[in-house]
Parts: sequence; structure tokens; C-alpha cells
Amino acid sequence: MTEPRRAAPWALAALAAVLAACSGAPPSPAPSSGEASPAPAGAAGGKRKIKIALIAKSSTNPVFLAARSGAEAAAKELGPKSGVEIEVAWLTPPQEDGQVQAQRIAQAVNEGADAIVISCSDAGKVTGAINDAVGRGLSVMTFDSDAPQSKRFTFYGVDDLKTGQATMAELATQMGGKGKVAVLQGNQNAPNLQKRVQGVREEAAKHPGLEIVGVFPNIETPQDAAAEVIRVNNAYPEIQGWAMVGGWPLFTRTLLDEIDPKRMKIVAVDALPVELPYVEKGLAPVLLAQPVYLWGYVGVSTIVDKLVLNKTVPERIPMELVRVSKDNLGEWARQLKAWGFSDVPEKYLQMGASPK
Repeated sequence: MTEPRRAAPWALAALAAVLAACSGAPPSPAPSSGEASPAPAGAAGGKRKIKIALIAKSSTNPVFLAARSGAEAAAKELGPKSGVEIEVAWLTPPQEDGQVQAQRIAQAVNEGADAIVISCSDAGKVTGAINDAVGRGLSVMTFDSDAPQSKRFTFYGVDDLKTGQATMAELATQMGGKGKVAVLQGNQNAPNLQKRVQGVREEAAKHPGLEIVGVFPNIETPQDAAAEVIRVNNAYPEIQGWAMVGGWPLFTRTLLDEIDPKRMKIVAVDALPVELPYVEKGLAPVLLAQPVYLWGYVGVSTIVDKLVLNKTVPERIPMELVRVSKDNLGEWARQLKAWGFSDVPEKYLQMGASPK
């Protein structure tokens, strides 16, 4: 299994590689379920404005707010460069609901969007709506959580199976390869999270000393997720580690006060500013960060490539995880700041910084 990369001055190079892949990769045959739709009339070589509907899973989840910031930054930057006005319409439901997402897709069609960028809460509930939008001339791409049987033209995100494997491998290392583990799943209907849990189980099977006591779904809000962790800890006091395929409970400081890092370790996906104290205190010695800002930035730039610049886009655009630990906490904090996060604590920004 390939170990996730450590943060370095990697972000611009990674983004450049992604954009190069979007615009320069040779076309590869795609199954009929992934065929790209024709661009809306006039979208290339003459359209002066494009409207992109951004439909994430939940407007209360900080990772998707970061994606929104990335999308808006890309629109502001790429609009003048490509000679078009780019509007990003935020059509994300307040809570995870695949049926509401399907309604938002229809809303985007009715309101004249040219393209949709979506993270699917439930692929089964949105595939029909995606196909209908494509049939009406919109270009649809997915990010984070795919609808692979739909007619979306590309997907941008991590390899979820490998993400789950990496999460469990890191936890096994922190626990010395033995002990009882719980898995926090998030939305049990989300295909990306199902794949991550599969990866967790596969990796755990390689460590005979580890035992998974259960996989626990949760409402994807910080308060609900933290409450579920506390409930499970009380029900299973023998738990010594948590493999979290999303960082939801770490978006609040609750667990810092509730759990002794000498007794329990957490490894989680995502590493937003609010999560950094968990690394510092040693409760979550390793976080596997998705560069969530790039979900939006790459999403908008990919739509521009396809609709405005008539470039070939591959069917899958890979995103790499970044391993965040005490060793690179300051460097990652400065990357978050550079992406526009305003809530990065100053003490982390100063860690390992070169003197001015």
C-alpha cells in the first residue's frame, strides 16, 4: 500500500499536475455510464458567461465550505483569464439528503446552469437526476463521493478504498498492532464512505492483534458525531482506538476534554484548522488530509477546461492524501492559511517557520 505523502511545498505542484491532467491527458475509452455530454450551445469559443451549480453534501460541514471557497477563488481567477464571467451557484442542502440533492440538480437545470459539480450523498438517489441534467445539455462532474453509474463526465477525489486502508494502517502503528478498535462511518449510504470502511476492514484483517468492535454511523455534524463517539466509548470501555473515515467529531473540541490521549488514539480523515489541537495534544497523532479546498478549485477549472477551452478531461482525476502529524503541523497550518482559512491558530502558523 502506498503511504500518503507528507505535506511539503506540494500544493501548487499538485494543483499544476491535476490541471495538466485535466487539459493534456490523452482521451481514454469510457463506459457508456461515464460518457460526457455535449457542451451547451455556445459554451466554447464564444460564450461570455457560464453558471456552475456546486452541490456538496451539507452546508454545515466545514470541508464543503472549504470547497466552496476554492470554487469561488477559481471563478474569480479563471474568469478573466478565459474571457468569461463565471458564476458559482451554491445549491448545497443544509443536511445530508440524497433526495434533496436530486431536487437541487433539477433546480440547477431550471435556473439555467451550464454545469453541475456534486458530491453525492446517495448515488442511487441522484443518478437519475444527473442523467436527466446531462440529457438536457449540462455537463456534470462529481467530487469526493461519486455516482459511477451516472453519465457524469469525470470524478475528482481520493481512492476511498486506499484511504480506509491507510487510516487503519496508521492506527495499527499508533496502537502497536493490538487492541480493540471502533470505526466511525458517517453517512452509511454514502458510497465513498462505504468504500473507506471496506478499506479499514481489509487492513485490520492484516493485524491479528486488532479487533473491530463495531462500525458506527453518525449524523455528520460535529456535535452529533462527538456525542456518538462518547456514547460508544461508554458502551465499550475496552476501546483503545478509533478509525474515523471522516473527521466530523474533531470539528469540535469536545473529545479533547473527554478522552485521555494516553488511553486512546484516533486516526481520522481530514485536517482542518479546528482539528489541529488533536494532533498537538497527541489524541490524533496522525490525520490524513484531503486538500478539500481543491475540490472546488479543481471542479471549476475542470468545467472551464471542458466548456470554454474545449480540452479533453480524463474520466477520473486523482487527489492525493497528505499525512499530517506533529512533524509537519506548522507547514500544513500555513498551507491552510494560504488557501484562505481564517481560523488557523497563530501558534501553529509559527511552528517551524523560518525567521523573517
